Amino acid sequence: MCKIGAIILAAGQSNRMGEPKIFLPYLNKALIQYPVSLAVREKLNPIIVVGGKYVHQLEIELSEFSGQITIIHNGEYEQGMSSSLKLGMKSLSVEVEGVFIFLGDQPLVTSAIIQNLIRVYKQNKGGGTSIVRPRYAGKPGHPILFDKSLFTNFQDLSGDEGGKRIIKENENKLMYVDFEDGRLHFDLDTPADYQTLIKIIEGV
Repeated sequence: MCKIGAIILAAGQSNRMGEPKIFLPYLNKALIQYPVSLAVREKLNPIIVVGGKYVHQLEIELSEFSGQITIIHNGEYEQGMSSSLKLGMKSLSVEVEGVFIFLGDQPLVTSAIIQNLIRVYKQNKGGGTSIVRPRYAGKPGHPILFDKSLFTNFQDLSGDEGGKRIIKENENKLMYVDFEDGRLHFDLDTPADYQTLIKIIEGV
């Protein structure tokens, strides 16, 4: 059995949004609840949620998942995404074959996406594939599945860089899985982006 964990990044400061975007409502639930409930539903283990400035509010918002997830506080969240990735990787307390890196503000990712990424990973890891990434209407997106052989590489990251450098350095080990719906690549940074997301709900 292939054991795969999840690290969900929820420590961003949301400077362009003007308020913590992971708590914005989407279909009567906070955005952060979507990646968390998806990871729980797909039985990823462990599930580590990395919070920052709003970690206490995060604990309240995710209280229904008590016992199923681990929320950790990144006291260095101001140093950027790399600090959350490094802390998340260090917090993997159980042996896993790979781990998904989720963004905390992507509510449109589905179980089918997760299952397809895992299937492709299982089929190809023996041939040297160490990174499996979704591509939505041709645009690379999240969540990204990293093999355990790359875990130590995350400790070399700095500033606000995510896993891009690791992906670039290991392009020969990268495999994309294509999905037609470009909306799944939705990037939520500003109030205007949020209004666009609401329009997607309303089918406008």
